[in-house]
Amino acid sequence: MHKMPRIWLDYCQFLVSQCKITRSRRTFDRALRALPVTQHPRIWPLYLRFVRNLPLPETAIRVYRRYLKLSPENAEEYIDYLRSVGRLDEAAVRLAAIVNDESFVSKEGKSNYQLWHELCDLISQNPDKVTSLNVGAIIRGGLTRFTDQLGKLWCSLADYYIRSGHFEKVLFDSYAQFEESMIAAKMETTAEMGQDEDDDIDLELRLARFEQLIARRPLLLNSVLLRQNPHNVHEWHKRVKLYEGNPRQIINTYTEAVQTVDPMKATGKPHSLWVSFAKFYEENEQLDDARTIFEKATKVNYKQVDDLAAVWCEYGEMELRHENYEQALRILRKATAIPSKKAEYFDASEPVQNRVYKSLKVWSMLADLEESLGTFQSTKAVYDRIIDLRIATPQIVINYAMFLEEHNYFEESFKAYERGIALFRWPNVYDIWNTYLTKFIDRYGGKKLERARDLFEQALDGCPAKFAKTIYLLYAKLEEEYGLARHAMAVYERATQAVETEERHHMFNIYIKRAAEIYGVTYTRAIYQKAIEVYENYILDMCLRFSDMESKLGEIDRARAIYSYCSQICDPRVTANFWQTWKEFEIRHGNEDTIREMLRIKRSVQATYNTQVNFMSSQMLKATTSATGTGEEASTSLFVSEKCFLHEAEVQLEQKSVPTAVFGGLKDE
Repeated sequence: MHKMPRIWLDYCQFLVSQCKITRSRRTFDRALRALPVTQHPRIWPLYLRFVRNLPLPETAIRVYRRYLKLSPENAEEYIDYLRSVGRLDEAAVRLAAIVNDESFVSKEGKSNYQLWHELCDLISQNPDKVTSLNVGAIIRGGLTRFTDQLGKLWCSLADYYIRSGHFEKVLFDSYAQFEESMIAAKMETTAEMGQDEDDDIDLELRLARFEQLIARRPLLLNSVLLRQNPHNVHEWHKRVKLYEGNPRQIINTYTEAVQTVDPMKATGKPHSLWVSFAKFYEENEQLDDARTIFEKATKVNYKQVDDLAAVWCEYGEMELRHENYEQALRILRKATAIPSKKAEYFDASEPVQNRVYKSLKVWSMLADLEESLGTFQSTKAVYDRIIDLRIATPQIVINYAMFLEEHNYFEESFKAYERGIALFRWPNVYDIWNTYLTKFIDRYGGKKLERARDLFEQALDGCPAKFAKTIYLLYAKLEEEYGLARHAMAVYERATQAVETEERHHMFNIYIKRAAEIYGVTYTRAIYQKAIEVYENYILDMCLRFSDMESKLGEIDRARAIYSYCSQICDPRVTANFWQTWKEFEIRHGNEDTIREMLRIKRSVQATYNTQVNFMSSQMLKATTSATGTGEEASTSLFVSEKCFLHEAEVQLEQKSVPTAVFGGLKDE
C-alpha cells in the first residue's frame, strides 16, 4: 500500500490538519521516497502549500530548493515566496539565473525584458539587502542589451546609487553618459547626412570636452565628497595631491582648506593641513611664508591640546632643519610660557592656547634642545619646571638625574630622584628606585651605609611582590660588600617571604648558596628546614638537596630522617625518582634492616594514597583478578617482587662491603 499516492495524500492531509509540523514534514519526505518520481507531482502541491503556511521560512526554502531540482520551470513561484518573506538576496540570485537562461519560459507569460526589469527594480531598490550580485555590472549589461529602454535602466542605476549613498557616482555617471550619447548621436548624424567642416569642429570639441571630463573625474568626485563633508581633512589632502605640479592651485586649495575646516567638527587631524601648508612653502624655499603659516596655525582653537603641541613642535623642527637653533629655542620657550590665565590640561571649556603649557610633548622637545644648545642652568630650569607642573614621566626624571650626574652634581641628581619618587606610586616608581639605588651605591659604596639602608627600607615599604626581588638582591649585595654578613642573611630571609610565590624557590636557592659561601655548609640547615616547612611546591627538591648535603657531611641518620619525612608526600606511582634515590642512598650507606624499613614506609605511603581512590581501585582490582586470577595471587606477586628487590639490594651491599651495623638516632646539631 505504500506505493499508493492516494493513501499518502490522505495521511499527509490528516497530519497537516492536526498541526503536527515535524511529523508532517517527515511523512511528506517518506512519501516522496516511497512513490516513483512520476507520482511526485501529486504530492508536491500539498507539500508546498503546507510549508508556505509555516512561520519557518528556512524550512520552506529548503523544501523549495529540492522541488526546483525536479521542476525548474516553477522558479517564479519560489521567487515570489522569497520576496514575501524578505529573502531578497536569494530572490535576486534566482531571478538573475532565469534571466540569463535563454531556454527559460515563464509560466506567467513574462518576456525576458520584463524579467530583467523586475531584476533591476529588485536590486536597485534594495541595495542593502542584495549583496551577492554586482548591481552596477548587471544594470550596465542591460544598457547594452536593451538599447530601446535606456531611460528606465539609467534611472534604476541612479536609484541604486542614491539608495546606497553614492551620490557622486550618480552625478558623474549621468554627466558622462550624456556626453557619450551626444557624441554617438553626432557621429551617426554625420555618417548619414555627410560631414562638413563645422560638423568636424563640433565633434572635435565634444570629444575634447568628454576627454577632459574623464581626466577630471577624481577631482569632480573629490568635490562632491567635500560638499558632503567640508570638514573631511583626508579629502582635502587628497585634493592637494590631485593638483600636484600646479603650485598656484595647491596654495589655493590649502588656503580654502584651512579657512573651511572647523577643528571642532573635523574628521581627521586638522593641524596636519597647517603643517603640510607650511612644509609646502619650506620645500619651495619660502621660509618667511612658512613661518607666517605656523604663526597663524598656533592661534587656531583646536579641539585637542596635542594638535597645538604638534604644530609648535613642527615649527621648531623646521627651524632646526635650517640650522636656526636660537630661533628654535625661542619658539619652544614661547610655546611653554605660562599664559595669563592658567587652565588644567583636560579642561575643555578653556582654549588650547591656555592649556598647551602643560603639554609634555613640547616640554620634552624643549628639554632636548636645552641639553644640546642651552646652558646648564637653563636646562636645569626646564626640568625643574616640568617636575613642578607635575607632568613628568619616570623617564623624564631619570633623564634629569643623569644630566645632573654628567655635570658632577651628584647630590642634586639624588634630589631629582627623590622628587620623582614623590610624584609616582608603585609600579611606576620602580624604574626610578632601581636607578636611584644603583647610582647611590656606585657613588658612595659603604661610605654612607646608614643612608643607603634607609633608602632601601623606603623603597621596600609598600613595594609589590612583583618588583621586590631586584631590590632585595641589591640590598643584600650592599650588606655583603660593605655591611655585615648577618644583615645580608636577614635581608635574604625577608626576601624569601616578600617575593612572588613563583620566585621563592629561586630566592631560597640564592639564600642557601650565599649562606654556604659566607658561613659554611652547616649554616644552611636552618634555611633548608624553613624552606621545607613554608614552601610546599618545591619540598621534594629541597628535601633531596638537604639530604644530599647531610650525606656529604657524613650525617647519615640526618639524611635518612629527611628521606623518611619527605616520603610522606611522595606517591610511589608518581615520584619514582625519589624512591630510586632513597634506594641508592640505602645501598651506599645502609644495611638490610634500613632497606626493609624503607620498603615498609613505601608500602605504608602507597596504602595511604590508595585509600583516596579506594572504590576505583577495588573495581579495577576485581576486573583484573577475574581475568588473571585471585587477589591472593596478586598479593603473592607483590611480595615476590619485594623479595627480589631486597635480594638485589643485599647483593649490592655485599659487593660494596657496606657495614651492616645499625646507626643510632639523630645527633644533635
